[in-house]
Amino acid sequence: MTIRQCRKAYLAGEYVLLFFGLASVYTVLFRGTSPIPFLLVLGLAVVAYLLRSSGFDRASLWRRETFRSQARSIAVLWCLAAVCLSVTVALFRPNLLFALPRENPLIWALVMVLYPVLSVYPQELIFRGFVFHRYAPVFGEGTRMVAASAVPFGFVHIAFGSWVSVAMTIVGGWIFATRYRRTQSLFTVSVEHALYGMLVFTVGLGQYFYHGAAAGV
Repeated sequence: MTIRQCRKAYLAGEYVLLFFGLASVYTVLFRGTSPIPFLLVLGLAVVAYLLRSSGFDRASLWRRETFRSQARSIAVLWCLAAVCLSVTVALFRPNLLFALPRENPLIWALVMVLYPVLSVYPQELIFRGFVFHRYAPVFGEGTRMVAASAVPFGFVHIAFGSWVSVAMTIVGGWIFATRYRRTQSLFTVSVEHALYGMLVFTVGLGQYFYHGAAAGV
């Protein structure tokens, strides 16, 4: 094997271990605990790694100027998702529709404020910024990379104990990875991610993304 092939094989193994092996270990050992502290620590570690990596485009950590050109596309897709999710909850789990803002408006408001900062941006650092940079030699820069970002993003949500959270986040991960591939902007993709997360908690699907719900599974 050439040095390039050896490195590619090493990175592929590392990718599987980090995003599937460690996620499985976390699910077994820490199910029911908040993932926020882990996300913050990993997010800081990723920033330190990326800033020291040669060839990494540091501007991609923010690059806010791309948001304007993407705003309409983001809004249209989000509105479609909002209608589909609201109708789905109304039909199949009507008791959950808008339950959090109706029953716990203060908690809902705190989620709306804190979720984008404490959860969304660290996730985007890990699953978009880190994955796209670190594993480009393995997956390239096209559709395979989008899949390589979306699938583990969904898989780590097994910690919440529901196939619903895994399925929804794989779809969401594909949307976010596609957006990041297009813009190279963690700001833009974080705004989009935050909008979907806030939608999920608002329409009544938050129980599938809350660590407490997994404690009794």
